[in-house]
Amino acid sequence: MSSPFTISPLANLDYIPYVDDRGKFPEQFSKQIGVYAIFDENKILQLVHYSRDIYLSLKQHMVRQPQACYWVKAYVIEKPNRSHLEQIKEAWIAENDSIPQGNGEAFSQWTDPIDAKVSMTDEEKETYEKSDELGQMKLLKNVARRVQAEILERLEPRNIQDSFRFNPKLKEKGLLDLK
Repeated sequence: MSSPFTISPLANLDYIPYVDDRGKFPEQFSKQIGVYAIFDENKILQLVHYSRDIYLSLKQHMVRQPQACYWVKAYVIEKPNRSHLEQIKEAWIAENDSIPQGNGEAFSQWTDPIDAKVSMTDEEKETYEKSDELGQMKLLKNVARRVQAEILERLEPRNIQDSFRFNPKLKEKGLLDLK
């Protein structure tokens, strides 16, 4: 039998800027296990999730959904327990009175690698169809690089000083995910 634990209501936690005035993500969450809630510019809840490294997860979400990442609230757990994390997540969603878009239909947009293939031009699609496996891999890598550049360009106004390192192996498949 597990011991009871307290769930800190989301409303009781402070809003923390997603990116501080130095252009950094909240470093206090580096290598921290816990539950976090992401809010847009108007402090409307977008996603409730948990992670083994909240800091890295926040960076991933920024790359995938930059328009929705302006504020964060988090609860760090000393002794990780998946069922506790899940209970906190569900309690925060219930407290919100509606399912945040990132926990509903848009969940994969928040959590899955970015599929650069959907950004292929008609010419690239045609070249892809005519290419052998190596040619396809090279083309997908170039498309992924182009989409990566577009993502980083969209992030420029946020003045983010942390670096983003994308997984090079996934680029060969036309996917973008931070390493």
